[in-house]
Amino acid sequence: MPSPTGIVLLTFGSAVTAEQVPAYLRSVRGGSDAGPELTEEFERRFRRIGRSPLLDITAAQAAGLERLLEERHGPGAYRVAVGMQHSAPWIAETIDALVDEGITRILGIVLAPQYSRLILSGYEREIERARARHPDLEIAVAGPWHTTPGWIEGLSDRVAEALAESPPAPPGAAAVIFTAHSLPRDVIERDPGYVGQLHQTAEAVVERLRLPEGSWRFGWQSAGHTPAEWLKPDLLDILPELAAAGAKEVLVAPVQFVADHLETLYDIDVAAGEQAAEHGLRLRRIAMPNASPAMIRGLAEVVEHELAGALPD
Repeated sequence: MPSPTGIVLLTFGSAVTAEQVPAYLRSVRGGSDAGPELTEEFERRFRRIGRSPLLDITAAQAAGLERLLEERHGPGAYRVAVGMQHSAPWIAETIDALVDEGITRILGIVLAPQYSRLILSGYEREIERARARHPDLEIAVAGPWHTTPGWIEGLSDRVAEALAESPPAPPGAAAVIFTAHSLPRDVIERDPGYVGQLHQTAEAVVERLRLPEGSWRFGWQSAGHTPAEWLKPDLLDILPELAAAGAKEVLVAPVQFVADHLETLYDIDVAAGEQAAEHGLRLRRIAMPNASPAMIRGLAEVVEHELAGALPD
């Protein structure tokens, strides 16, 4: 029998608990220790949320995707694994393990629907290193899947479900804030197409749900702790504006994240939630796709589409 096609779900990675924060930040910073203030702040955030479920969710996504691909293409056709950039299971170790199993063909899927070779260059470097270690390995990374029908359908369903539980917003007061992880402005100036992809995702959801003009906005969240100029408007800046416009409740809908982690559980639920309350707003967030059937179907769609062109048959 031919060997399975390997699928590696690629993520940034995360600490799980506060105790793992120093090692995680050291990896993110290329081997340099973070300063004590930054380390203590991230430890505080992890203690507040208890633990990050990102690793567990990504493993569940991989298991669900493998099951669905087996249902569609037969047992043994695919082998799905997880590789993380800044925490175990490490990307290099995952790829090497798949090669040891006899797999000669691998597709990596970054678990962020929008793709930029500049912003996500760390994944590209990992793939190049894998090619150098395994010259006979056919390996590629999926391109952007930010408007893949399955992804848009699943995201739209999450927004619709949450809106069904909300009172109508006053005219001019946005009910939905679509968000994405902020970036330094100079990075975006070198790759403006990435921002376009983010807006295309939000606009596809708006069109699918027929959200009225003025009922939604796009903003940034989770700006980094550096002196660089980060993208605006930030979610925390939008909240007082909406309160002043008469809003009583807002719904935050991340269009870039596919799983719960620190940026949803703390940055939105805690930090933004507390600021919203200070302005008399009730802040809610859509349920993340995580390992939902819709998310798994969307990933299968990416696999089937990409393998038609990313790797030879």
